[in-house]
Amino acid sequence: MAPDKHFKLGFAVPQSGIDAAVRIAIKVNGGIRFINPGEVVAVLAEGNYVLLQQETSSYLLRESMSVVAQTLEPFGFIRIHRSVIVNSAFVEEIKPRSTGEYLLRVKGGKEYTVTRTYKENLKSLAEFWIGTGAFFLGHEQ
Repeated sequence: MAPDKHFKLGFAVPQSGIDAAVRIAIKVNGGIRFINPGEVVAVLAEGNYVLLQQETSSYLLRESMSVVAQTLEPFGFIRIHRSVIVNSAFVEEIKPRSTGEYLLRVKGGKEYTVTRTYKENLKSLAEFWIGTGAFFLGHEQ
């Protein structure tokens, strides 16, 4: 799916601190479009831009992956690759590969590779890991 346009990323955080009202503000040719972080499936690096993907649309933003990752982390996003950030609410399954990497599948069937550098971030996907044995080496059960 082609991105809608080039946008600039910003966040609107209410003074009251109510999480449900937190929205991503995207500058659109002199206007602002608001998006709920919970509706973002993934963020992908695209050169000097990032592609903010929702289930039915996407937005190309002039921002670095590190800034986006740090900004979205409090909203349940995890970095799984140097060029991929996913919303943990959309993650359905992870599978180990023989290479030490993992395959991560989100709702809708899209799959991403979790590199060894970022595999520790997968532990934040669940509060409890039951019956997973040595799924993560060194993970306390």
